[in-house]
Amino acid sequence: MKFFISAGEPSGDLHAANLVLALRERVPDAEFTGFGGPRMVEAGATLKYPLVNLAVMWFLSVFQNIATFLRLIVLADRCFRDEKPDAVVLVDYPGLHWWIARRAKARGVPVFYFVPPQLWAWAGWRVRKMRRFVDLVLCGLPFEPKWYADRGVPHAEFVGHPYFDELHGREVDEAFTASLTADARPLLAILPGSRTLELKRNLPILARAAAKLTARRPDVRFKVACLHEKHRELAEAIVAETLAELDDLPSPDLEILAARTPEVVRAADVAWSVSGSVSLELMMEALPTVVLYKVRPIDLFIARPFIKARYITLVNLLADAELMPEYLTTRDVSDDLVRHADSWLGDPEARARAVAALAALRATAARPGAAGRAADRILARLGPVKTTDASYRGPHARTTTLESVDDQG
Repeated sequence: MKFFISAGEPSGDLHAANLVLALRERVPDAEFTGFGGPRMVEAGATLKYPLVNLAVMWFLSVFQNIATFLRLIVLADRCFRDEKPDAVVLVDYPGLHWWIARRAKARGVPVFYFVPPQLWAWAGWRVRKMRRFVDLVLCGLPFEPKWYADRGVPHAEFVGHPYFDELHGREVDEAFTASLTADARPLLAILPGSRTLELKRNLPILARAAAKLTARRPDVRFKVACLHEKHRELAEAIVAETLAELDDLPSPDLEILAARTPEVVRAADVAWSVSGSVSLELMMEALPTVVLYKVRPIDLFIARPFIKARYITLVNLLADAELMPEYLTTRDVSDDLVRHADSWLGDPEARARAVAALAALRATAARPGAAGRAADRILARLGPVKTTDASYRGPHARTTTLESVDDQG
């Protein structure tokens, strides 16, 4: 079997890689190509374009890269025509993926959306594209299938959020974690986002908040957890520039780390985080967190009429309550970040209540196995498939060839 898989962000690359592994476990001789990042390559996929390097957000960034997106649509269409994959799997990243889905359907290739974009939150009118171009929506949040069904999309099933697969199976460097907790002083984790633009917009606010909290609580330590070394270098420059402007505030005890998010989160007492999938990791550790997402006024002005959800944070959406105080904002909210952190650090009972609420949600929502369930749904939809691995005896092991594709949704 041949699969074309496309993911456009680091988190999507991770989810796509886990899906590749799950599909290969069921169909060992399957072939995987598409758009993505290094995690997909590690899982055995062949990239036609490193789409993760083109992770963009908001409207202007899309227009600035329109020529590249057009080339990718043509490239995908040629792949569907010449290589004839058995299925196309899209992972989040709306915009470009609608056009890829359109071309796949035109070529008669069934389309699956794994971790669909949050249309219910900001772009409900796009549900008609899901209805027209996607054969099966593999939902990560429990309320999504009903939302789709109410809008004429019956082919939506809940498989769970794939980030929990990674969190349950990920190894944490306990020795490094112990080195962070050896110091008895309170530790605040700062998670500035996985995109460069997020880092540039949010880290100045987070650095100012660190200086302000240090003025109140000189004993607090700060660890900034960046995605990789390039982001660490950028973060160092941003923090240095921001703190240099704060002559009236003390310099915080702040260290910037690369590729150490699991250890920093596990060791921390509280956190400040940019909105994203990392909130699920913070929930898994039951870490009291304030969520920030800074945008430009023009972006928020354009997007505000389309935002329908009560919350922007996945944890709050799962709980249908603001367990993590959140700020989608155009302004400096460093004082708010300080207020929440100071409350948790100064009042053990308040922190314990926040921890208990997150732990209770974790007990009900953090179900691993999404990639495996998604793989099962995809293969069931495609029909009987051939596998040369006699050792696999799961529900989709077959000895016949692909017979039919349900293309009607």
